Amino acid sequence: MQIYVDADALPTLIKDVLVRAAERLRIQVTFVANQYLKVPESGYIESIEVPGGPDIADDKITEWVRSGDLVITADIPLAARVIGKGALALDPRGGTYTASNIKERLATRNLLDDLRNDGSINMAGGGPPPFHKKNIHRFASQLESILAKHA
Repeated sequence: MQIYVDADALPTLIKDVLVRAAERLRIQVTFVANQYLKVPESGYIESIEVPGGPDIADDKITEWVRSGDLVITADIPLAARVIGKGALALDPRGGTYTASNIKERLATRNLLDDLRNDGSINMAGGGPPPFHKKNIHRFASQLESILAKHA
């Protein structure tokens, strides 16, 4: 199993959890972002900078991922793409994307996006809730569970 990380908006504390897991379990973790991302020197950790632009990092991750790999992302369309290739997907807050829930999550995301775009709802000041320690613990727990089953 290889882990690919959609790292453009990845919380630093989640990056730290992934770095520790890579070293402890000797599993390859590749951070993909459209800006330089500093990572420790390691044979198990890689940072790849891709050009800026919509979905370029997502396209690269989708190109590289294989069945059985794990992708860390908050991007629901990317999660849908990698699940379609037989990969696993985990949200940085610890939520799992699965074949059984991704269609509903994608439909909800698309509906809200359409409503925002046509002005039906105002999302001023919106966005995800603040990141908390419980999110880190939930993520670490889910990561451990996935790695125990699949790595």
